[in-house]
Amino acid sequence: MTFQEIVEHIKQSLAEEFVLSVNEQASPKCIEVPAEKLVELMAFLQSDDKLYFDSLSCITGLDNGPEAGTMEVIYNLYSIPFNLHLMVKVTLGREKPVIDSLCPLWKTADWHEREAYDMYGIHFNGHPDLRRILMPADWEGYPLRKDYEEQKYYHGVTVKY
Repeated sequence: MTFQEIVEHIKQSLAEEFVLSVNEQASPKCIEVPAEKLVELMAFLQSDDKLYFDSLSCITGLDNGPEAGTMEVIYNLYSIPFNLHLMVKVTLGREKPVIDSLCPLWKTADWHEREAYDMYGIHFNGHPDLRRILMPADWEGYPLRKDYEEQKYYHGVTVKY
């Protein structure tokens, strides 16, 4: 199945509003979806007999900066039986980046979502254990945000960057 066929299959099976935009120049090709439609779309992509995206390999956070006022969450999906690869992107407001968790669909979402939370401050509603995974539990701020200010000290110890 080609990328265009995947997009058309989504629109015909669900609705036009499930696909905000497509990026055929991206590698892999990418569709952007509304945040409120993410879980429904992903459940469809996972369970549909023609697609069967059985593997969520990565979740990436992206901070577009204070000027843009947005953040993105990008999901990399694979259909192993059909040899398909697809990126799904969601854009969130930067002030309160919140999206529903995909842990009920893919167990691999657990640590990926925790990392996006830890590094960017993106909250995943319904996550079973949303807490820091790389930084200490009491670390201040989110290190991969573009406006992150480095701490000078952590528990009285100089932090060197």
